[in-house]
Amino acid sequence: MILVGVSGGPDSVCLLYVLNSFKKELRIALHVAHVDHMLREDSGKDREFVDRLCGRLNIPISAAKINIRAFAKTGSIEEAARKERLDFFFSTAKKIKADKIALGHNLDDQAETVLMRILRGTGLYGLSGILPKRNFSGHKIIRPLIEVRRKEIESFLKRRGIKPRIDASNKENTYFRNRIRNKLMPLLEKEYNSNIKEILANMAESVAYDYDYLNQITKRAARRMETKFNLEKLAKLHPALQRLLFRNAISALKGDTRRITFRHIREIEDLILNRPPDSIVDLPKGISALKKKNTLIFYLAKR
Repeated sequence: MILVGVSGGPDSVCLLYVLNSFKKELRIALHVAHVDHMLREDSGKDREFVDRLCGRLNIPISAAKINIRAFAKTGSIEEAARKERLDFFFSTAKKIKADKIALGHNLDDQAETVLMRILRGTGLYGLSGILPKRNFSGHKIIRPLIEVRRKEIESFLKRRGIKPRIDASNKENTYFRNRIRNKLMPLLEKEYNSNIKEILANMAESVAYDYDYLNQITKRAARRMETKFNLEKLAKLHPALQRLLFRNAISALKGDTRRITFRHIREIEDLILNRPPDSIVDLPKGISALKKKNTLIFYLAKR
């Protein structure tokens, strides 16, 4: 069973049609998940569109309506929407016993994501972009269209007479990603390199392999030291491996390393090198790093 995230937009609609066309050959069953974020007055029509689409294709659907603005009072609407959407996908996948969750990210999304992360500051993991396959919170996420250009997706739908829902807010430059998509990327294509999207996507793929290799070495070096590290042994490792160990420890506690920046990593290094035993560094998402005489311990702070 594959759970397919379908918003009603071109990418996810194309993904659903492609997977549906191969379901007999691949011997797979499909189930659609749709989330209404309630960010537009006409967002309910997206749900109606996806309902009709699933009816035509004879595919079951699970849907949720979530007031994202209520969850994002103190943070990013984009981040809140992503979190609530994934939480719904994960709970639905568990409920229907889906083996995989398929999402409709494409090559243009990949290039935009890499460029966003470069501008915000990132390391190897961030430069690896959107991975084609990823285990996340115990779920296997796949992105079959990650090497397909957006214009190819639009052409596919047009040839078949399929009219997806178009989110008019994608043309607004309120959100960071939209400014990258609508202003910076066209400028780079016109003035610097017409193949900038492919270049960024290729770089992401290359870096992903490098990061995966380093991560394998890190895990061998860590052995059973998932969130507690011997400082003497840690000091013998290359700084690149040390930093990956820190990120893996944080991920083990909270599921991911989002909001962990280069500044946080440098602060952990300063904790080890320059601060006395029993010093603590507080990190985002309720995580803390504690330096003892011979050990470094990552833990979730009690609230």
